[in-house]
Amino acid sequence: MSIDEEALEYHASGRPGKIEVVPSKPVDTERALSLAYTPGVAAACREIAKDVSKVFDYTARGNLVAVVTNGTAVLGLGNIGPEASKPVMEGKGVLFKKFADIDVFDIELKNTTIEEFIISVKCLEPTFGGINLEDIKSPDCFIIEERLQKEMKIPVFHDDQHGTAIIASAALMNACQVTHRKMEEVIIVMNGAGAAALASAKLFLSLGVKKQNIIMCDSHGIVYTGRTVDMNPYKDEFALDTKKRTLTEALTDADAFVGLSVANCVTKTMIKGMAKNPIIFAMANPVPEIMPEDIREARPDAIIATGRSDYPNQINNALAYPGIFKGALDCRARCINEVMKQAAAQALAGLILPAERRPGYIIPSVFDPRVVPAVAQAVAQAARETGVARLP
Repeated sequence: MSIDEEALEYHASGRPGKIEVVPSKPVDTERALSLAYTPGVAAACREIAKDVSKVFDYTARGNLVAVVTNGTAVLGLGNIGPEASKPVMEGKGVLFKKFADIDVFDIELKNTTIEEFIISVKCLEPTFGGINLEDIKSPDCFIIEERLQKEMKIPVFHDDQHGTAIIASAALMNACQVTHRKMEEVIIVMNGAGAAALASAKLFLSLGVKKQNIIMCDSHGIVYTGRTVDMNPYKDEFALDTKKRTLTEALTDADAFVGLSVANCVTKTMIKGMAKNPIIFAMANPVPEIMPEDIREARPDAIIATGRSDYPNQINNALAYPGIFKGALDCRARCINEVMKQAAAQALAGLILPAERRPGYIIPSVFDPRVVPAVAQAVAQAARETGVARLP
């Protein structure tokens, strides 16, 4: 049986899909039913009507996240629509529950404009403690997240941007330590200029990387000052004043490659010109920009990470968002700000002690039981220190 056949049987067998709603209180007696619903439920309603913050005491809102998409940029599948994106959103909910015991409703919106999407999500605020935006095409995702962060009073987090950025940053910090590099000196080539790449570049800057040391590339080559083809304000921020134009030229003498692009776009010849002990994060999924076997053949001294679970150093978003939302929900944060993201990255990196770090171990496993508590604690502390936490 192929993986596709097995996956289809997995999703269709028994009760279709991967989720169900389960009551958290007993409802198996008449007395319990009278407390769960009429007449007892009216007491909770009256308390919330007097003080709306009591909704967190008497309902599941404080542990409930909406995973919201319009299906315009799903995994490696592209614009497949809201219905076809639902298996992915259900999967996201399963991981929230598995790793952080956070409940999720997945919401697939059939919106045709950015404004419609924003209005729809804003209307959900009374129901949820946080919003996880997912699989929305670029640059719409930037506009949507920026607007919702300003106009809502609960955390709004686009995981495709910031989850990837946080984990890549943690891996980069540890890779620099292993190769005896300083963050402020490392020269990074980023292939891909979409949501994840731009968010990663911004977080790298906040952790010490110099803007002039980030060379961003897309399908048209290097993003350089004065380029007019396929540009937008978000790429403009990382346009570099350089005479280099190709990915091959960019990689010459570079310390690190961060791939958030497409399969097989990097060759062994390209990476042979990189600096000693190159850091190569080939994160395209399911097929990376260059396979680890090819990297090892061309550059035996490389530190390698991918987005795949069958190789060491998996940069997996599940390392970030469960703990980030747990920390934000536990302190009832109004948002997830830049300091909270930095704290999450540093907490992840810090789980591997300096003496333990090595080329094959620069990022913990998603199944490491320390990950969610460490990230949650760091995020909650950063929320309190920056004044966005509503609970002490």
